[in-house]
Amino acid sequence: MIEKSKKRIINAWAMYDWANSVYSLVITTAIFPIYYNSITTVNGSDLVHLFGRTYKNSALYSYSLSVSFLVIAFLSPLLSGIADFRGNKKSFMKFFSTLGALSCMALFFFDSANKLPLGIFAFILASVGWAGSIVYYNAFLPEIAEPEQQDRVSAKGFALGYIGSSLQLIFNLIMIMKPEWFGIKDVTLAPRLSFLITGVWWLGFAAITFYYLPEKTRTITYDGNILYKGFRELGNVLKELKNLSGLKIFLLSFFFYNMGVQTVMYVASLFGAKELKMQTDELIITVLIIQFVAIAGAYLFSSLSGKLGNIKALLIAVLIWIFICVAAYFVYTSIQFYFLAFAVGMIMGGIQSLSRSTYSKMLPLTKDHASYFSFYDVSDKLGLVLGTACYGLIEEITGSMRNSIMLLACFFIVGFILLLRVRPKVSDLKFEV
Repeated sequence: MIEKSKKRIINAWAMYDWANSVYSLVITTAIFPIYYNSITTVNGSDLVHLFGRTYKNSALYSYSLSVSFLVIAFLSPLLSGIADFRGNKKSFMKFFSTLGALSCMALFFFDSANKLPLGIFAFILASVGWAGSIVYYNAFLPEIAEPEQQDRVSAKGFALGYIGSSLQLIFNLIMIMKPEWFGIKDVTLAPRLSFLITGVWWLGFAAITFYYLPEKTRTITYDGNILYKGFRELGNVLKELKNLSGLKIFLLSFFFYNMGVQTVMYVASLFGAKELKMQTDELIITVLIIQFVAIAGAYLFSSLSGKLGNIKALLIAVLIWIFICVAAYFVYTSIQFYFLAFAVGMIMGGIQSLSRSTYSKMLPLTKDHASYFSFYDVSDKLGLVLGTACYGLIEEITGSMRNSIMLLACFFIVGFILLLRVRPKVSDLKFEV
């Protein structure tokens, strides 16, 4: 057992947000989507060819995300069950973290449209690595912090992630906008160096987390097939969920509203670049607005949950997201996009942090935290599979991302309605001491 409320372990755990959030910001939100759009737009055409089929470049980007999250959605329940049984969540977390960081570095070699297969493959592997590591990272939360601490600890992780990733993004922005300061002449080199630096940053700071987190959380002797044991643990969680109505409905609600949140995060830069024709510096400034406002948002909603309760605070957040999606449909200028980015930032950090800590609080008395968090992660990843696939498909059919944005509003509405039905029972809110 890990000693709960130990400051050194909590700080080390939160440091992983500092380490991995550069992937979320540089690769999925800011620089790579913009770079990808520019390098795959040749002679004014946004059509690309891969594996014998022609795609709109942004649709292929969405489909690539769908593939990566489908892979991790399939793997995480099995691997989490095994990790809980063997008590080695840290080993799995380290493997996926390394895979993600090395894949980010591989994007350095994606220097032309001719290397599209390399770029897509490395992008998918980076996504798998990041998502896989987060399964085990989240599963540590109920093991290192008491229930009353988890909102604050979760918010601390997100805040560190926003700060660290923003610092690196500012450096990358300077390098991209003033390449002559660094002796850079190749127009593609600065963004590609950003991908390389992202991988190095991720590996380096994750080492702090892995140094302090314990190797084993528990050890059980078992002579049977370890793969079978993993599926057995997953089956046990499925049976337990049938009797946890509050947790079950929350997971379903989370599936829908988080589908909207995550998809917005992944496609916002592409929306600005293609629909609003914004320049690279304008788009990165937008991302920075979101990042710094999100720090305040994470703590604001942590405080709000203390006054109103987690579910009511989440209902407010989802309702605001609905209005954001509707407003996005009518945005046509950079200034309007900046105001929208401010609103997104304020609500984005809050809803992610609160969702994680709310789920952690609703877990039953159990030692199988990784197995339970695999369900949380599967809801997250399958939602992303559906969200990004639908987003890309609607854009291909209608020719406009604005129609895809309205679909996201529908996801939030469904999530809001389901969240209204969440009534956690006392038995749903037990914690292991």
